[in-house]
Amino acid sequence: MSRSSLRRAYGVWAPIYDGAVSGFSAPLRRQSLAELPKDAQRILINGIGTGLDLPYLPAGRDLIGTDLSRAMLRRAQKRGHAVWLVQADAEALPLADGSIDLVILHLILAVVPDAGKALTEVVRVLRPGGEIRLLDKFLRPGERAWLRRAIAPLSAALATHTDLIFEDILAQQPSLAVISDTPAALGGWFRLIRLRKSLPA
Repeated sequence: MSRSSLRRAYGVWAPIYDGAVSGFSAPLRRQSLAELPKDAQRILINGIGTGLDLPYLPAGRDLIGTDLSRAMLRRAQKRGHAVWLVQADAEALPLADGSIDLVILHLILAVVPDAGKALTEVVRVLRPGGEIRLLDKFLRPGERAWLRRAIAPLSAALATHTDLIFEDILAQQPSLAVISDTPAALGGWFRLIRLRKSLPA
């Protein structure tokens, strides 16, 4: 799906997004964002959507929320949290190299046109030693999952991918190490993953 199509799709999704995913995702978001590092002062919520992560973030942090959809950002703004909202492409973030302490990627990699490019951008803006908190649906290497693969063309038309293999995406990022990888829902299709960017040698 092209970026313009994706933007239009989430313009349609925006009014009903919370009702569709909030109940399912709320406990997963809470778990993902528990015990954030104290030195993670500048936090990027990449693909902030309507701002469903904001209630689980501690006060006093410098929050930046990006999203491709202006309609989503307008809804995030209405939550009243102190966050700098920017309309931006996840594959071309308007942020300086190494300027972010922690990145939140909740239900975004399976949406963007190129998950590998989006993760590369996250690695670029993340400082060495910084963390990524990731929640999304992924296949595991060698997993047959015939139904998920079969519906992939249809789900892509609905602005999400059901056949991404996280390990293939991660293999492109040698500077990232997995801290934890926890099955989260639907028999482990959804996963909570913590990553850390390595320090210079």
